[in-house]
Amino acid sequence: MSDDVSFLRKQARTQRFTLGAPKDFRISPDGGRVLFLRAESGVDRRNSLWNLDLGTGTETKVVDAAQLLPGEEDLPPEERARRERSRETSGGVVGYAVDAAFRLATFSLSGKLYTVDLSSGEITTLVDTAVIDPRPNPAGTHVAYVRDRRLRVLELATGEDRLLVDEPGEHLAWGLAEFIAAEEMGRARGYWWSPEGDRLLVERSDGASVPRWNIADPAHPEAGVHTVAYPAAGSANVDVSLSIIGLDGSRVDVERGDWEYLASVHWSAGGPPLIAVQPRDQRRLEIRSVDVRDGSTFLLHAETDEHWVELVPGSPAWTADGKLVRVGVSEDTYRLFVDNRPVTEAGLQVRSVLHAGDEVLFSASAEDPTQIHVYRTGGDGVQRLSLSDGVHIGAGSAAVTVLSSWSLEHSGPEVTVLADAKPVAKVVSSTVDPGLEPNLTWLTLGERGLRAALLLPTGYRPEQGKLPVLLDPYGGPHAQRVLQSRNAFLNPQWLADQGFAVLVADGRGTPGRGPAWEKEISRELAEVTLADQVDALLAAAAGHPALDLGRVGIRGWSYGGYLSALAVLRRPDVFHAAVAGAPVTDWSLYDTHYTERYLGTPQADADCYERNSLIAGAGDLRRALLLVHGLADDNVFVAHTLRLSSALLAAGRAHTFLPLAGATHMTPQTETVAENLLRLQVDWLHRELEAHRTTEGKTA
Repeated sequence: MSDDVSFLRKQARTQRFTLGAPKDFRISPDGGRVLFLRAESGVDRRNSLWNLDLGTGTETKVVDAAQLLPGEEDLPPEERARRERSRETSGGVVGYAVDAAFRLATFSLSGKLYTVDLSSGEITTLVDTAVIDPRPNPAGTHVAYVRDRRLRVLELATGEDRLLVDEPGEHLAWGLAEFIAAEEMGRARGYWWSPEGDRLLVERSDGASVPRWNIADPAHPEAGVHTVAYPAAGSANVDVSLSIIGLDGSRVDVERGDWEYLASVHWSAGGPPLIAVQPRDQRRLEIRSVDVRDGSTFLLHAETDEHWVELVPGSPAWTADGKLVRVGVSEDTYRLFVDNRPVTEAGLQVRSVLHAGDEVLFSASAEDPTQIHVYRTGGDGVQRLSLSDGVHIGAGSAAVTVLSSWSLEHSGPEVTVLADAKPVAKVVSSTVDPGLEPNLTWLTLGERGLRAALLLPTGYRPEQGKLPVLLDPYGGPHAQRVLQSRNAFLNPQWLADQGFAVLVADGRGTPGRGPAWEKEISRELAEVTLADQVDALLAAAAGHPALDLGRVGIRGWSYGGYLSALAVLRRPDVFHAAVAGAPVTDWSLYDTHYTERYLGTPQADADCYERNSLIAGAGDLRRALLLVHGLADDNVFVAHTLRLSSALLAAGRAHTFLPLAGATHMTPQTETVAENLLRLQVDWLHRELEAHRTTEGKTA
């Protein structure tokens, strides 16, 4: 097997070299132990639960997923949907929860509910089918979980298992995050225990008014049709409300305001429940406290913006002594506020609140958006805990912090435990070494200072001649590609080694550079994001003569797929071939929260939707276009690509369409399909770009 094939197969087998990385850390109340998940090796999909004793540095396996379930998992449909929303492709123990005293942990495996005594290691099966999101109460006396879209509570002392709310309704769910929350708002939970463990705040969602869309598998016509409730732009959302349910059978409904979206919920000993809510247009975010006695709410803070108010993970929250923690905009900066006082300086862009206790642990980017660091607040102001260059993910608390550090200097994460900001232990990472080192040049391009990375073939020398250029963007909001992590550039480097100069650029709308930068895409997704890719390409070529502007290709998935198709439709003078994977072709077919944030509604802003549509410009195609789409995609439905293909055919525009049977929005993970899909794209791009050079009489 050649080195390149070996890399592609390793990439698929290791799920992009993420298997074996420790994750999902919990710190014991005394700060002496760390629980976490990790697979046995870098090619094992099954996560087990581990314990690290910080006193001795010893790791022990608390739950062995392979021993507990030797065969394949059989997941309930709701759990499969949860994993699709979170892009979770691993198996075994993918999530767990603990009580306040760190005596008991709960988890599900193949739909069964288990508890594990963290002192003795004894594992008990409590429920043997279709369990979703089991969580013990802080007191460790009860376990809540969802089954058949209803929330249940099991009392550990007696074994009594009862339905918390008995309300009939085919489209009702209690205790589950609805599609929009999980896909677009980063909220995967649908219920929250009180600090005392005697009641729960529970989401009730009613999807009766949401349109039903059908997904069929043409490769298996004998299989049933999968019907999903999908709130496309301009259509009805799931109706979401909250109730406070007591273990004594009491129920208090939380008053409804004029909000459409429940963005986040926080309930801790620091204060009453906090909810963050938004109206449909997302131009206002309200932080409200909930009175558990009567369900009334009190407005603590409101943030407004003429475009939209961005949601910041982990915000709002209470500190241990009852101060409100939130992230708000000031001086074009996402700043951390505690008790309505800014505790971070202008220019430090807060990305997430990781934990609020006696101090606040958070992540942020300073002047360099390609780096993310972890900070804590304290009596002396703000302290940066991650000291080396790179991308750092924090967990735990400000007192005991787990840093997962990704860098250009090494593949995979280096995981360190800090106690009071000082390293005290390492957590073993078992990721596979890709055997590939990016040949990378960092660039800051054009008048807007676009951050970009240029990758050339390993060992490339200028005398070898010019190279065809391949842009490899995501390019849209909420995602960065240009980050100081070696793992971020493994796939682009493999592409470069196939004979391309690969350019990865982050344009306006991408995070890390402040609210004004992000909001320049408002109502102009197509024009702004495409302009930045063109500007990045021309500026890079001006400084690097290896780039052949006579042979330029572009490839991408999801928003990157949209951007790739857009490139050959609107800028055929620059781009000569495009591979568009799972592209959004008609924004009226995409979901409410994402699409309406940037474009308004199809009913009120029809011109805006037309201006940003691929289908509207199908007749303008003059370049080679390869469309790729998974037939089981329930996020960007295959209808997007089918409608574009139909429009292209009606306009007499030649193109190629590659359907992927059984594939969802996550790119294929099986070794052979993942390998062959990439090789097919490379071969197609080389063929089309070479044909263009020959036709146009260009020379390399």
